[in-house]
Amino acid sequence: MLASQKIIDAFNVQIGNEMGASNQYVAIASYFSNEDLEQLSQFFFRQADEEREHAMKFVKFILDVDGKVEIPQIEAPRSDFDQAREAVGLSLDWEREVTDQIYRLVELCQEERNHIALRFLDWFVTEQLEEVTTIGSLLGIVERAGENNLLYVEDYLSRHGIEGPESAGPE
Repeated sequence: MLASQKIIDAFNVQIGNEMGASNQYVAIASYFSNEDLEQLSQFFFRQADEEREHAMKFVKFILDVDGKVEIPQIEAPRSDFDQAREAVGLSLDWEREVTDQIYRLVELCQEERNHIALRFLDWFVTEQLEEVTTIGSLLGIVERAGENNLLYVEDYLSRHGIEGPESAGPE
């Protein structure tokens, strides 16, 4: 086996974390859709799809190392928000938590000297930089617009979108 049971168990937990994030983003997207903020809604539906893809990467890794996939129970997402800032802020908090989760997985794989799993996790470390930066930028835009001017956010997203760090700044 190319990964210990301890690593496989930790990766199974992360599958649940990623699926939970996907569900949370569906709930946030639905909140924005109910508020007729379709650009924000579509942004979070795309985020939900990305999180599911992340979970599937862990599934594939476990299968590739001849492990058993055991998806944990996933907590129901929060679906009630008083403000857009609250919904976007929750997503930023979540991405920071996922970053910590990935770091803990890296540390586990380092302890076990599992270089295959470490190389696999490299992609997630880079991805978390993009996720935290993107959601942080969106939160800043929402805060600058204010709750009464969210149509500015919609306009901004329709014209520019929100891009991660690999497309920002000098090369």
